[in-house]
Amino acid sequence: MAASVWRRVQAAAGRQLRLPRPHSRSSVGAAPVADGSEDPDLPNKATAKTFSALQAERHEQAERTILISCPPNVTEKKFYNYLASYGTINKYFFYETFGIYALVEFSGKESIEAVQRASTIPGLQHECAVPFKSRFFNLRNNHLGSQTAIHPSVLRLKQSVISLNELLQNISGAESIDEQLYTVLEEMQLTEENTRLRFLVCSLIKEIAAAYFPECSIRPFGSTVNNFGKMGCDLDMFLDLDGISGRNKTKPGGAFSVEYQTKRVASERVATQSILSVIGECIDQFAPGCTGMQKILNARCPLVRFSHQPSGFQCDLTANNRIAMRSTELLYIYSTLDPRVRALVFGIRCWARVQGITSSVPGAWITNFSLTMMVLFLLQKRSPPIIPTLDQLKSQAAEKDVHIIESHDCTFASDYKMKFSQNTETLENLLQDFFEFYGSFAFNNMSINIRKGKEQNKPEPSPLHIQNPFEQALNVSKNVNQTQLDRFVRAARESAWILQQEGLKEPKANPWGFSALLLPNSQTSMGKSKKKRRQPASERIKNLLDSLKANKQSTDHLSRPNGHQKMIPIVR
Repeated sequence: MAASVWRRVQAAAGRQLRLPRPHSRSSVGAAPVADGSEDPDLPNKATAKTFSALQAERHEQAERTILISCPPNVTEKKFYNYLASYGTINKYFFYETFGIYALVEFSGKESIEAVQRASTIPGLQHECAVPFKSRFFNLRNNHLGSQTAIHPSVLRLKQSVISLNELLQNISGAESIDEQLYTVLEEMQLTEENTRLRFLVCSLIKEIAAAYFPECSIRPFGSTVNNFGKMGCDLDMFLDLDGISGRNKTKPGGAFSVEYQTKRVASERVATQSILSVIGECIDQFAPGCTGMQKILNARCPLVRFSHQPSGFQCDLTANNRIAMRSTELLYIYSTLDPRVRALVFGIRCWARVQGITSSVPGAWITNFSLTMMVLFLLQKRSPPIIPTLDQLKSQAAEKDVHIIESHDCTFASDYKMKFSQNTETLENLLQDFFEFYGSFAFNNMSINIRKGKEQNKPEPSPLHIQNPFEQALNVSKNVNQTQLDRFVRAARESAWILQQEGLKEPKANPWGFSALLLPNSQTSMGKSKKKRRQPASERIKNLLDSLKANKQSTDHLSRPNGHQKMIPIVR
């Protein structure tokens, strides 16, 4: 598996510096045939679209797409032939969450209108159907006797997170640590199909909000679109009302002018809370498949949270969150500048989760965003740098790139033209240096700042201080306590030591390289009531040394005449 991934990334890479670019997992269905050539979520330096252009393309694509709940005995041929009777299908695929679903993209909106005209409101005997018409449909089999298949004959795409054991198995055949890290990226990143599904959910939620604000848009931000999202990540959405016509318009000259009569409230925050409360209530009452609505309106950034069961996504909807959109675009730009950026970020995040440094449960843990900032900071400090600082991006900004949001300077070049970095370091070297750099970083008095690309004196006593790139008075890691920072530093030092051992750098060791940092027995079970005690670092290192010794003995034995091969167990 790993070798085939490596061949693909080598083939996909440009010849610049001979650095590999990861290729996404192939998609399954396009109209009758899926070519898998489309890869918009994995841009490289030569072909990357601007963030805004890619988002516009995705939104338009979602507007031509429907979601269908399928019967358990659906067959692909009959499914396709039926839906194709409404219009040309560009792409479709099946997946499974709380049932079997299909996403179908038509070539034009008129096909969706034809489906809606042919659809009926379900008649229920003991319940009443809320007659809200969306682009989420049920496909009913009117001839149950004609299909005898007990199990569906359609290929259903996996939407779940890869398990640690499966990941370790997939990277076990790699021939270098670089190959291991690109395999981790390949296995954990959002697929093309999952990204399409996320934009479709945004489009479906927009149908609710548009009942009150017809010119609004629902835009995904964060991991879904910044190129650092992994399978299973939350879907963060932003209710954008800035596109409503008539706002900030200069009043015409003349004796009279006309303006809308509107409600008036004390502040923009109060307006945001009111709007989200009403939209959240409508989603809860009318949107099919949306459950578990929570209104978290007193948070620093008010939001409503709910589950979209057909997609399996946990959704957060906010409004008036334009700085978060700029942060998303900034990370997207960094991800496109060099293929090593995403591979190293995914590798560090994977390592941190296994080591219990990050968690899906809110608390004092280091977040994935903070880890990403730390990786970017390291790459800015290389000699020569691999990526530019935020101030360097700002210096290349055009007039259209100037963004001042709530007095915060969020300006940077949206179409940055940087020469390919002359830095030729391997991912193995960068991984080693990440652990060594942060294992000895002066966290007690220094702050991390990607705007300047250099350490600065810490302005507050928080254990870990990472300056928000736009709201510069804020610390994005303010939640982290000293215990969790100490855990990170210990793990970084231990990992640096492991990677220094020559016997663990070669595939003949088992485990070896990056795999040696992902030992299952170093996990902490955050979600269980009975937590497993983390094995002491000294004991885990002892296990690795025992593994090295066992491998050496096996090699010596095999080199003797008539030597017999021994099975070397994987250290658990």
